[in-house]
This record gives sequence, C-alpha cells and structure tokens, in this order.
Amino acid sequence: MFVDFFLQLKQAKVPVTIREYLSLLEALDHQVVWGSVEDFYYLARLCLVKDETNFDKFDRVFAQYFEGVTELGEEIKAHIPEEWLRKLTELVLSEEEKAQIQALGGFEKLMETLKKRLAEQKERHQGGSKWIGTGGRSSFGANGYNPEGIRIGQEASRHRRAVKVWDRREFKNLDGSVELGTRNIKVALRRLRHFARDGAPEVLDMPGTIKATANNAGYLDLKLVPKLHNKIKVLLFFDVGGSMDDHIKICEELFSAARTEFKHLEFFYFHNFVYESVWRDNQRYRAERIELWDLIHTYGPDYKLIFVGDAAMSPYEISMTGGSVEHFNDEPGCVWGQRLLDAYTDAIWLNPSPYGWWNFTQSVGMVRQLMEGRMFPLTLEGLDAGIRLLSKRTA
Repeated sequence: MFVDFFLQLKQAKVPVTIREYLSLLEALDHQVVWGSVEDFYYLARLCLVKDETNFDKFDRVFAQYFEGVTELGEEIKAHIPEEWLRKLTELVLSEEEKAQIQALGGFEKLMETLKKRLAEQKERHQGGSKWIGTGGRSSFGANGYNPEGIRIGQEASRHRRAVKVWDRREFKNLDGSVELGTRNIKVALRRLRHFARDGAPEVLDMPGTIKATANNAGYLDLKLVPKLHNKIKVLLFFDVGGSMDDHIKICEELFSAARTEFKHLEFFYFHNFVYESVWRDNQRYRAERIELWDLIHTYGPDYKLIFVGDAAMSPYEISMTGGSVEHFNDEPGCVWGQRLLDAYTDAIWLNPSPYGWWNFTQSVGMVRQLMEGRMFPLTLEGLDAGIRLLSKRTA
C-alpha cells in the first residue's frame, strides 16, 4: 500500500528497512491509528525513523508523497469558532490601496482593540475592515492585508506585516547532515581556531620517539602525545520559522560546517528574538524549553556567541513587554539580548538577508545597535569578516 512511500524514503537516504516497514503495516492492520493523516504521520515516523537527525528528511518525503491529502489539524487555542477563520477568499489590493490603509496606532491600542472585538463579535465575518475574519483589511484575521495587525487562523505568513501571531507554530530542526555546496564556509570557520593537546596520549610523537630511541641505545622507545583539538567554544543561536524559511539551505550549510569544525559547539533555536527561554529541538519546543538564565550559568564566558537570523520582525518584539508573537514576554527582548551580550562579550550576528535590504527594516537597525555594529551578512565575505573579528578577540 505504501511501497512508493517506502522507496522514496530510501531515495532520500533515510535508513529505513523492510522490518520497520512491516512493523508500520502491522500497526495499521491493528488500527493503532484511524482516519487521521496527522496520527498516521506520527505513527509512520515512530516506526520508520530511528534517529532524530533524519526527521527533516522524513518530513520532506511525507509532505511530498501525501500532498493534497486532507489532514485534521490541531484546533486554534482561541475562543473563536474555527469556521470563521477558514480561508474563503484571497484579497488582492493595489499598491495605492495598500498605501491608504492605516494601522490602529501602536501595540497597546492593537491589543486593546483585539480584546474588544473578541467580546463583541458574534458571527463569522468575511472581508471588511473591522471584525475578525478572512480576506479583509481588518487588523485581525487571516488572508487579508493590514500593515500592522494580528494574524489569526492562517497557515503561513504572506505579507509578513503581523506584529503578533495567534496560532500554534511549527518549526523544523536544521538538518546537520547536509553536504555543503561549497567548502569555503568551512575555510572561513577555520580561522576561529586555538589548538591545544588534551586527553589520552594516542598520537605518535615522532621527534620525541627519535630522541627517546637514540637515548635508549637504538632500542625503539615509542612516545605518544594527546591529539590536537580546537579549544574554541561556540554558542550558536538560530532563528527559525517565518521569514527565516527563505534561508533554510544556507543555515543548514553553516550548521553542518560548524558541527565539523568545532568540538565544543552548543546550538539553540529561537523565533525572531531571544527572550527568557530557547530550545534545542523544534519538534518539542513547547515542552522542552531551556531557561536563558540557566544557559548563562551553565556555559562560561569563554564561549563565543553567534546569532544567525534576518532580524526582520516587528520593532515591538525587541522593545516592548508582551511584544513577542509567540507568547506574552514579561520583559522586552532587548533586555534578554543585552544579558546574553553581557555574559558573552565575544559575539557577532550573521544575517542571511541581502545587505542592501537592511536599511529598509527598522528592526534590523535596532539589532545592529544592540550588537554595536557587529552584524555581518551571511555571505562568504561577511562570514569571513565576522570570524576574523572573533579571532582577534581570541588572540
């Protein structure tokens, strides 16, 4: 029944075996799951994938093979009837019409108005400029346009103008096994090296062996020394989801190179900006958070800090309490960002978006100011310049 799916997994280099495939068929025969594509997804991943590093490959094949199949998504956790939020129309506006649309007038006013709309609205709404609905100019809803609104019940970002998102977000881990399209990224990272010998003696010390053998009247006297290791320690923070979906490939290449070059590498994920917690696994990012204070107290100040993100977000996410699109943050993002920079003075920010776009995004300017200018484009030249800066600080 799913032979083609099995073969496509094999072609994508997911190490799945016939035994695992038969286990999946047996589970289906016993109706472990029934009538839900989402339930089948988790069952198939459980049976066929034995290593978390292959989750991303599995997801790609699954999405392609079952494209168009109806699935039962999780309900939006808001007191809004789901049928109101279904995509009914696609609003098309000219640039002139978009220019005529005005925002409500600030973050606090936006949130206050949303609460009022939730209390007043009693039916589904389509189009228009006031109520929560679809395909309109309102500041609240889905599949419409407003230069500064709250997105509710939409599968993905379209205009990237929402200042807050009222939906359950799903992110994907970066695939650490991606082969680099160019080895120049590795070459740039190799500038950040400080070698030392530690561990068990297991490498032949040729000069020492020659000298010891000569002193031993010609009888062979082998001398061993520990391996040379790169002593540099790196904390790598990746922005995921939203506009960063456009840069997955280059981030995976950087991730692969960093895992190869740095023995002491710790990586974490965040969305848009860092707050009181980050995470390691995007599949379990709601349940398994790492408190930023715990992270700072776990990893010493000798670690180098590298942020990777396009810094494209609502300015409120950096400067305001409650500005996060994911949750209500008790302290502004800039406060947490500064705490990280105070703890790890050797830090840079790598931005995958083109350098020429930076001046057109207010949040990029705010992050550059916070980083004291230490933001570099994620190009070979920018990466080289950023790593050179960290190398000078190491020296």
